[in-house]
Amino acid sequence: MLSFDNTENAFKAKSDSDLDRSYWLFKMVGNPTLVKIGAYAAPIGLSIGLKTVIKNTIFKQFVGGETIHECNETIQDLGKYHIGTILDYSVEGKESENDFDACCNETIETIHKAKKDDHIPFAVFKVTGLARFELLEKVSARVALSDIEKKEYMKVKDRVFKICQEGFVSNQPLFIDAEESWIQPAIDNLADENMALFNKEKVIVYNTYQLYRKDRLDFLKQTIEKAKKSGYLIGAKLVRGAYMEKERARATEKKYPSPIQDTKEHTDRDYDLALDLCIANKDIVGLCAGTHNEKSSMHLAALLTKHQISPSDKQIYFSQLLGMSDHISYNLALANYNVAKYVPYGPVKEVLPYLIRRAQENTSVKGQTGRELGLIMKEKERRKVGK
Repeated sequence: MLSFDNTENAFKAKSDSDLDRSYWLFKMVGNPTLVKIGAYAAPIGLSIGLKTVIKNTIFKQFVGGETIHECNETIQDLGKYHIGTILDYSVEGKESENDFDACCNETIETIHKAKKDDHIPFAVFKVTGLARFELLEKVSARVALSDIEKKEYMKVKDRVFKICQEGFVSNQPLFIDAEESWIQPAIDNLADENMALFNKEKVIVYNTYQLYRKDRLDFLKQTIEKAKKSGYLIGAKLVRGAYMEKERARATEKKYPSPIQDTKEHTDRDYDLALDLCIANKDIVGLCAGTHNEKSSMHLAALLTKHQISPSDKQIYFSQLLGMSDHISYNLALANYNVAKYVPYGPVKEVLPYLIRRAQENTSVKGQTGRELGLIMKEKERRKVGK
């Protein structure tokens, strides 16, 4: 019987000192005031030589390393427990064509790495690593581009095509991450174009659907219908979402209805309905359930049983972030389900925005940090009694 209560399984890969570090970090992240101070202080800390402190604490918890090579230990450690790695080059906020080309080349390197390592089932990239945010915003709003901007956007499309083509040639599936709603239409179009090109016989390209948005369940339905009519397969990575506070603040500022669900219950409902939809259309949908929610994870496991789908069917994956929800990841893997951890990597300075966002998300998501802390405390007590 699948259960997420077994902390011995959940933390078997962590030493006592690892658990102590995790406890301290989640205790900090659970305090909104400390998170605000940390978001301001961390960049200053780097500038005055505290890189080692950051690298040995929050970086070590949530990041695989500064380079692909530095991630090898994490890849192998997860692989021992039949958990895959998704290498995520988490460099953000770049603006130059050289930076975009470098990110494209780095992503292709992760595809090559995955091709040679059975512990890496997927590659992943963000379109904002390949394009200016403002350009994607214009394309999404269907604003007329200048001739220079048209040429710039063709380069963006070429980079996305190049990555997806490399995934196809290497037989290596890859995720296109979802981002802010006001640039998502451009990302969706790029994902759909490349799914139509490369998903003829096998799911290579996956788009990401943020179910904390009110419109995404319907959009997923439309995407599936379009694929059926056009004769290609869909890759669907389902997540709840990562920009809730930002989305609501912008909607208020610009006086338009928030795209975010009114309640968490609405998000949970749509997420589980999206799981139902994907399993019902398994003949054309490859699914990755990116979730830290126990109920949704159990729901998908029950769906597989109901539809007599093997837990080890490679068309269905569960995924969580490195350093979080190990009670879900490790217990699922122990029960022979396919599991992969998102493993961000990159230079400490460049990955800092990702780490700050991770801390802010944990603070804003009700119960997330308390649950992590409770599980860590339970395991610490279990080990104490067992000694």
